[in-house]
Amino acid sequence: MGFKYKWKNGSMPSRDQAARSQYLLDQQQFHNEQDRNLAEEHARKHLGVPTRIPDDERSILPQAAPNGSEVNQL
Repeated sequence: MGFKYKWKNGSMPSRDQAARSQYLLDQQQFHNEQDRNLAEEHARKHLGVPTRIPDDERSILPQAAPNGSEVNQL
């Protein structure tokens, strides 16, 4: 079965590259962000890598309190 979208760099990425990249497909083939997101999800399923979730860019480490503010400890 073929894949109907154009890959970002002209060729299908490896699974490692796909897992690290935010976008896998060429942006110019989409008319809106919703279509692009749907196609990106389909591309990840096609490659067998996990789909991205909205908070992928957020740090999993705790952040320090801003200077001058105190954190209430229980």
